[in-house]
Amino acid sequence: MSTNPSLRIAIQKSGRLSEDSLRLFKECGIKFDSGTGRLKSVASNFPAEFLFLRDDDIPGYVEDGVADVGIVGENVQVETAKAVEVVYKLGFSKCRLSIAIPRGDPYEGVQNLQNKRIATSYPVILGQFLAEQGVRADIHEISGSVEIAPGIGLADAVCDIVSSGSTLISNGLKEVETIFRSEAVLIAHPGLPAEKRNTLDQLLFRIKAVQAAASSKYIVLNAPNNAIETIVALLPGMKAPTVVPLSTPGWSAIHSVLSEEDFWEKIDALRAAGAEGILVVPIEKMIR
Repeated sequence: MSTNPSLRIAIQKSGRLSEDSLRLFKECGIKFDSGTGRLKSVASNFPAEFLFLRDDDIPGYVEDGVADVGIVGENVQVETAKAVEVVYKLGFSKCRLSIAIPRGDPYEGVQNLQNKRIATSYPVILGQFLAEQGVRADIHEISGSVEIAPGIGLADAVCDIVSSGSTLISNGLKEVETIFRSEAVLIAHPGLPAEKRNTLDQLLFRIKAVQAAASSKYIVLNAPNNAIETIVALLPGMKAPTVVPLSTPGWSAIHSVLSEEDFWEKIDALRAAGAEGILVVPIEKMIR
């Protein structure tokens, strides 16, 4: 185990962001007890101590130095406006902050919100958006069950986090403006000592290796030697494809890595170039 000082890591104690964060640390090979009801846990094979907190509290704990780093939604980080450093955007737990109005109300544009009452748990982000649009509205800050506000006469519209949109629909609302897109971010105390920064760098190294692997595929294929040049041009790999002669004269095996985004397009092109026996294998870790 590393001799670097332990890093205090704050993560959400429940919910989707918590599940995604725990999965990430597991894939990074870090072992700790995350059982229900725990508020703190020490990793057995990495210099880290985990604090399980409410998501809204995490930026404050990191700002105060109680936690060295934390994983929060970018929406929470921006809304709380705490003095923390955004170290890395993690790419999971994506959602959007949107304005919604009753399904039967007309909407031609953001100016329809002029002088309206808008209920939200995100008054800072909403206020910034309205100011940028030159719209004056009455913002009602409430927590929880924001979608019910129009139905009980508290507001004319709501501004809340949306993932699938099903909650809005079930409450008779329609989404009309997306004002902020969010994902999980890794934040850090801005005055993190150099020794703990080294531990954070080790953690980031693992995270990036896991995420690089998740977005890539390892492929092995057989190809006639006269097609190798064409096929290699389709497969850049991490540096260059590996070409190994087969026992069958005139044929070789080619090993390479493809990004998830290019996968199906390249597979069709490889087959057209003469590739056969294509094997596709998941990558657990990828060190660049």
